[in-house]
Amino acid sequence: MIRTLVLLLSCIVLPTVAVAQTDDAAYCAQLKELVLRYTGGAGVEGRLMPDKTTLGAISDCDKGNTAAGIPVLEKTLRNNGFTLPKR
Repeated sequence: MIRTLVLLLSCIVLPTVAVAQTDDAAYCAQLKELVLRYTGGAGVEGRLMPDKTTLGAISDCDKGNTAAGIPVLEKTLRNNGFTLPKR
C-alpha cells in the first residue's frame, strides 16, 4: 500500500518539477537576452558589456542554475529601468 502511494505521488510530483525547471530555464534565457541587448557599459568593440556579477548570472543560467541567475538578472534589468517580462 505504501509503495503504491509513493509511486503515485512520484508520478504526480516529478512532471511538475520538470515543467517548473523548463519554465525557469526559458525565463532565464529571456532575461539573459534582454540584459545582453540593453544593459552594460561600453565594451572593446563598442558593444555593451555587462559587469562581472551579471556575467556570472548569465553563466549560471547557461549551466542550468536558474535559482542563482534569475534574481541577479532581474535586479540588473530593474536597476536599468526595465519592466520585467512575465514569468
